[in-house]
Amino acid sequence: TFFNTTPDSLSIDQAALLVGLLKAPSRYNPVKHPDNALKRRNLVIGQLHKYNFLTQEEYDSIRQLPLALVYKVENHTIGLATYFRSAIRDFLLKWTKDNGYDLFEDGLRIYTTIDSRMQQHAEEAVEEHMKELQKKFEQHWEGQNPWINEKGVEIKDFIKTTSENIEIYKNLVKEYGEGHDSVAIMMNTPEPMKLFSWEGEVDTVVSPIDSIKYNKRFLHAGFMAMDPHTGYVKAWVGGINYKFFKYDHVMQGKRQVGSAFKPIVYAAALDNGYTPCDEVVDAPVTFRMPGNPPIWTPKNASGRYTGQKMTLRQAMSRSVNSITAYLMKQLGPQRVVDYARKLGIMGPMEPVPALCLGASDVSVYELVGAYSTFVNDGVWTKPFYITRIEDREGNILQEFVPRKKEAISEETAYLMIHMLKGATEEEGGTARGLSKELREDNEIGGKTGTTSNHSDGWFVGITRDLTAGAWVGGEERCIHFRTLAEGQGARTARPIWEKFMLKIYEDPALPYEKAPFQKPSKPISVELDCDKPKEDSEKKDDNSLEQEVDSVEKKPDFQLDENEIF
Repeated sequence: TFFNTTPDSLSIDQAALLVGLLKAPSRYNPVKHPDNALKRRNLVIGQLHKYNFLTQEEYDSIRQLPLALVYKVENHTIGLATYFRSAIRDFLLKWTKDNGYDLFEDGLRIYTTIDSRMQQHAEEAVEEHMKELQKKFEQHWEGQNPWINEKGVEIKDFIKTTSENIEIYKNLVKEYGEGHDSVAIMMNTPEPMKLFSWEGEVDTVVSPIDSIKYNKRFLHAGFMAMDPHTGYVKAWVGGINYKFFKYDHVMQGKRQVGSAFKPIVYAAALDNGYTPCDEVVDAPVTFRMPGNPPIWTPKNASGRYTGQKMTLRQAMSRSVNSITAYLMKQLGPQRVVDYARKLGIMGPMEPVPALCLGASDVSVYELVGAYSTFVNDGVWTKPFYITRIEDREGNILQEFVPRKKEAISEETAYLMIHMLKGATEEEGGTARGLSKELREDNEIGGKTGTTSNHSDGWFVGITRDLTAGAWVGGEERCIHFRTLAEGQGARTARPIWEKFMLKIYEDPALPYEKAPFQKPSKPISVELDCDKPKEDSEKKDDNSLEQEVDSVEKKPDFQLDENEIF
């Protein structure tokens, strides 16, 4: 704290100052009372000389030295991986309680999978992009408030309603009583306060209400990278600044995932007989359901249907809603839910048609884990971040192993890699905008996601040895860009992944290189070259498809909340 060093490296004058503190830590605090601390330190040095631990010459020399503090209080809100440290705290508190240890006093050594170099690159990538994106967001909403309803109209009393959920307001209500004038007066009374800005902390005088209004304008982000083969989490950025915004957007936060959910639908299809080269017409697909209207027909992002045939690979790379809906109708929503569970999506999921377009809430942690399954030969590995715990002497108290299970076949996993590569290879692919520097001599797969009204932007990217994903959005779902051009995941989230991967490849200390994906152990049974003429034996049995459709139609009507976001 006082010298930024370890006990074994203390100089005599430094050690003497610390010993001098023991008698009265406040009175002899060298930061608050440097004169007292210096006198006390020299008294200790005098005792060392008196009892022949120092010569006269050493004593005369050392007592002339200044305090020379390097004062830095250990603080959980600063340093690397602040969100990660907070995220694992609950697990460690439970583990220490169950095993009879004190997390803060027993000197335990916690070994994690985080790579400090990759963590630094991740934090820099998030900061660089979010700093620029926030500028665009402020310009986009200049002179207006960004909290709007589905009609694009500002939500009245949004700040007042929001303020009632914060600790300051609740404490004032406890003190004065609900509805008391003093609560409103205190909430609108300016006071000294520190606020976050991308240019550094702002010391200002502002009321609690105005500080809430200021903070709500910020866009937030979550980013995680993991080794798909081991499950080791290598980088974890839960937000833009832990000191001011402590909510973790990697594991704690769950938001609608939009089209980034589509690969799960396609994985279910490929695992049940479809191939990347199967063709489907881009045409309306209608689901029957109770309510008014009694049907739902999902629209494409462009608002139109081309009526053209396209392969499943082309459809996923272009994120065509109608074809994903077609697959959902053939498979049935429950089967898609089952595959999502296999791939580690554990939150609430209703088996409804809208699920195919990402209507359910998912975390970055879950989604990155799901995509990693494709790179890991179909074996899902729960993202893993603590390897072992030791006592202060280095004795191993417990070692941890990742949880794994076979989710899909090895062939399906490789077909999904091929499908995801379409985003960078197919005409109209949603990741064609990635830099040439990143794509050159490299194989990359990925998928963007954007929810209705552009509230949430997503991108998950895969390479041979890394899977990483980013989410970007407002703290509340009503805070977002007004247009798809600015609010799509390709603009809001994908640049974080791109910046991170460029930094990884440019770092010679890291073992990651551009490379093709590893091929499966056995030759695949389907054709990947969709331009190659198909043999009759390779075509799907039309009769079996009709039976599959009939079986879906006989199931109970799907339930769909008309307010779902697609």
